[in-house]
Amino acid sequence: MTTMATTDWTEGPADWRRTALTMYSPLSAILRQPPATVPLEASLRVVLEGMERQNVDTVVVVDPASRVPLGTFTTRDLVRRVVLPGGDLDQPVACVMTGGLVTLGPSATAHQAALTMARLGVRHLVVVDGEGRLLGAVSRDDLFGLQRAGVDQVSEQIQAARDLPALVAAAAGIRRLADGLLAQGTSAETLIHFITTLNDLLTIRVIETTADERALPGVPWCWIAMGSEGRMEQTFSTDQDNALILDADESEGDVLRKAFLPFARAVNTKLEACGFPLCPGNYMAGNPRWCLTQAEWRRSMASWIEVPEPESVIHACTFLDFRPIYGQAALAERLRERALAMVAGRAVFLRQLAMAAMESRPPLGAFGGFEYDDTATHRRSIDLKRAGSSLFSDAARVLGLARGSPHTSTAERLRAVADGGFFGNESVAGIIDGFHFVHLLRLRNQIWPRRPRVGPNRVFPRDLNELDRHVLKEAFRQARKLQDCLVMEYQLRV
Repeated sequence: MTTMATTDWTEGPADWRRTALTMYSPLSAILRQPPATVPLEASLRVVLEGMERQNVDTVVVVDPASRVPLGTFTTRDLVRRVVLPGGDLDQPVACVMTGGLVTLGPSATAHQAALTMARLGVRHLVVVDGEGRLLGAVSRDDLFGLQRAGVDQVSEQIQAARDLPALVAAAAGIRRLADGLLAQGTSAETLIHFITTLNDLLTIRVIETTADERALPGVPWCWIAMGSEGRMEQTFSTDQDNALILDADESEGDVLRKAFLPFARAVNTKLEACGFPLCPGNYMAGNPRWCLTQAEWRRSMASWIEVPEPESVIHACTFLDFRPIYGQAALAERLRERALAMVAGRAVFLRQLAMAAMESRPPLGAFGGFEYDDTATHRRSIDLKRAGSSLFSDAARVLGLARGSPHTSTAERLRAVADGGFFGNESVAGIIDGFHFVHLLRLRNQIWPRRPRVGPNRVFPRDLNELDRHVLKEAFRQARKLQDCLVMEYQLRV
C-alpha cells in the first residue's frame, strides 16, 4: 500500500491467480484486488496523479473512517464534468464524482451482478459487506470479457424496448449473438451464461412493460422461473416454466389471483411471441395452480414431499429448480429455505426422485456403441434432452437436495456434492464436462440443424464428426457413472 498526503491508494497483489470461475461464483471469488480508493476531500489534481501512476480509469470515493463507499470517479466523469465545462482541478473529487452507487453483497453471484449492470446500464458495481464497508468492485469486463461489446449492444436493445415488436426484435438479437459466439468456439458454460443473462433481462423487460399496462394490487410478489430456466440451462427451444409467489394471507389468494392471472397470461403470451413456447404441461404463472400465496406454496410443497406419488414427483422435479426473476426475491429465498427444510431427511421422497431420475438410461450398448431411438421417423437418432442432459440434471437434483444445497444449476449442484466429499473433484469435473458437451451439441443442433424437421434436441450420430462421436460416448459414460451413484445410495434396481 502506498500512502499519499491526502489519498489512500490501495494496490492489489500482482500475482493474483484467477481460479475456475462461473456465472454461479460469488462475487467474493471474482474480486481481483482492492480497488483504488480516495477520500471525499481529495483534490482532483491528487486523484488524477494517482490514477495516472496506478494506470486505472476508476477510483472509489470512500469515507476514510468507516470505509463506506460514497461514489466513484472515472475518466468518463473527468471528460464530462471537468474537462468540457473547464472545471478546477483543485476542487474536491466529491464535487464531480458519481454518487448513488450500485452495490451488492459478496455472496451475490456473477450472474446477479451481470444482470444488475445490464438492467441499470452501468459499467461497475461495488461489493460491500454487511455493514456497508467496501470490499471491492467488479466491472463488465470482469464478467463479460471479450464478448462485452456484443452483450452490451443486445442488453441496450432490450432495455430500450417499449412494445412487443421491439421485444421480439431484441429476442432475435440474443439468438444472433449466441450464434456468433457459438461459431467462435465459446465454451458451453460461458455461452449458457450469456444466454441466461440476456433471456433473464428480456423476461424482466416483458414483465415491466406488461405491469406498466395494468393496475396490480399493492402486495409484494415475485416472478420465478422453474425447470431449465430455473437451472439457468435454457436452449433455443426451451418452453416456459414460471410461477408467481404472492406475499399475502392465504384468505386473500382468490381475490389476488383475479388481478394477477390476466397479467401473468399476458406475460406468457408475450414471451411466446419472443420465442419461448408455452409449456405443454401448463407450468406457467397464468395457470391458477402456479399463482399462489406463500402459505399455499408451502402447503403444495408439503403435499408433494410427504406423499410422493408419481404426479407429485413430476411437480416437485419442475418446481424445486426455481429461482427469482423479478419482484421481491426474498419471497423466493424464504420459500427455498422452507423447501430444503422439508426435503431434509425425507428418505422416501428422495428415493422416489432417484427412481424418476433412472427412468432413462445413457444410450450406450453393452459393447460401448450407441443405442438409437429406432422409431419410424427418427431411425438411428438420439434425443439429447431426454437421453442426454436430463440424465445429468435429474441425478444432480437428487444429490443436491439430499445435501441441502441451495443451488439450482446442474453444474453447481454437482460441485456442491464434490465439496461435500461424495465425489472427488476430478471425477465431478469430468461429469460436468460431459453435461456441458451434451448441452453444447443441443445448442449447435438448434442453431445449425442438419435435419430441420426431426426436432431441436434429436441428433444423428452419423452426422457428427469422429471426434464429437467419441466425446459424446464419453459424456454418456459420465452420465452412467452419475446414475450409478444413485443406484448405490438409494439401493435401486435397474
